Amino acid sequence: MVERVILLSGHISSGKSMLATALAQRFNMVIFRTREILQKRVRNELSRNRKVLQSEGDRLDRSTRGKWVADELTEWLRNTPPGAAVIVDSVRTGEQVQAIRGAFGSGVIHIHLSAPLNELEKRYKIRYKLGTETTRNYAEARENPTEQQVETLGDIADVVVDTKRCTKEDVLVRAACHLKVSAGKGTGFADVIVGGQYGSEGKGQIVAYLANEYDLLVRVGGPNAGHKVYEEPEPYTHHQLPSGSRKSEARLLIGPGATIRVGKLFQEIAECNVEVDRLRIDPDVMIISDDDVASEEEGVNTIGSTRQGVGAAMARRITGRLKAPHPLLARDIAELQPYLGSVLEILADTFSTNGRVLLEGTQGTGLSLYHGYYPHVTSRDTTVAGCLAEVGIPTNRVRRVVMVCRTYPIRVKSPAGGTSGPMSQEITLEEIARRSGKDARELRRTEMTSTTHKQRRIGEFEWDLIRKSALLNGPTDIALTFTDYLSKKNENARRFEQLTQDTINFIQEVERVAGAPVSLVATGFSTRSIIDRRSW
Repeated sequence: MVERVILLSGHISSGKSMLATALAQRFNMVIFRTREILQKRVRNELSRNRKVLQSEGDRLDRSTRGKWVADELTEWLRNTPPGAAVIVDSVRTGEQVQAIRGAFGSGVIHIHLSAPLNELEKRYKIRYKLGTETTRNYAEARENPTEQQVETLGDIADVVVDTKRCTKEDVLVRAACHLKVSAGKGTGFADVIVGGQYGSEGKGQIVAYLANEYDLLVRVGGPNAGHKVYEEPEPYTHHQLPSGSRKSEARLLIGPGATIRVGKLFQEIAECNVEVDRLRIDPDVMIISDDDVASEEEGVNTIGSTRQGVGAAMARRITGRLKAPHPLLARDIAELQPYLGSVLEILADTFSTNGRVLLEGTQGTGLSLYHGYYPHVTSRDTTVAGCLAEVGIPTNRVRRVVMVCRTYPIRVKSPAGGTSGPMSQEITLEEIARRSGKDARELRRTEMTSTTHKQRRIGEFEWDLIRKSALLNGPTDIALTFTDYLSKKNENARRFEQLTQDTINFIQEVERVAGAPVSLVATGFSTRSIIDRRSW
């Protein structure tokens, strides 16, 4: 049975066929064209003649009292998949509309398109020049009595749209909203993963663990953040694609607020075996140039920059608006054309069809341009609000916010005596090894940055920072990582009660300070290193 029948009416050149095509392409509907039915009933040489088709339609109306469209549609639907939405292009009389409503009931929606006569004449002239009309004069095309009364169908239509005062995109949006197939419908949601400290909290491990539960994986930020995922024989580090790219079949998105290094992106696409149809990059994504990378050399020693050109590219996005040529965006790169698509529309479609989205933030709240320890910050807002803005996800679509925190926070180490920013109580890896029972050499191998491969600074758990991050992000859940740094015994824990009592006490304190449950606990970096305590 057909799910919905959408009737289109309006004078010649009012935009019916254009709307029908747009609806079909955008929302996977099918089109039933009455013109094609009439063309089959007349001689081939006359099948393009509008007057002949109008006369044949009038004859059928008289003999069937307008039921012929409903009858032909019913027969045509026998070869249409059940549950489809069908657009009828078009109806011309009240009897036709009444017969279709009688046959298909409440599933019928009637949209009438209108425009002033001078606008219709102008459009018709264009169509005639293009060869889509055989009657030269618009007034002659409207001589048919049925055509003359078409405007009265606006009185019985469910929706009337003046196409003169709207662009074709406006007409599509208005029609889609009335049909309840536009953005804002559906029960789809987004879950957001953010870092609660200075980055390197283990977000990649958490995203990879959760990835199979989602239809869409979204990454923000730039290649200055590396998210490592456990694999055999070697872990894989994602710099620009979502960390679940190799762990699920979900579609992948890079939002308009991101920055990308084209060569490195294609390398990652190849290494992750990502097909073109699976990845979409917003046309407004900023491209990092060689000059951007070179310009960040000084920042390596002063603020611990990873020298990936992200900050310079973001600055150029602002300052370059007044210059020519304008800053390079993804839409300007020929090799990226097959991957381009409106992230906003893809998200809207996903939410409307009850899809599930996982948004992966990069770096950590303590590095936020606005909320971190300035000037030792990154070039973007790393909080939930910033991540949502970079992609274009409204706040009312957020279901869960998972804030990832590690037991001992880290910051990158700057060469030449520089600093990457304050840590409240910096300690050594040797001290952590003594406390936990882990091998100090193993800790040194682990605590190398994923992007620049430099030794990290490490410090005591900063309770004040966690409280601040919780206030900024409003987490519904905490993912606590590196619990093996509290005790090597935790590496073998597969259930919460198998953790050491000191670790359990630590987790309970985190929950009190953050005001959210610790729902995911990472006990190491292996195939079975996540204790899942979620209720969702």
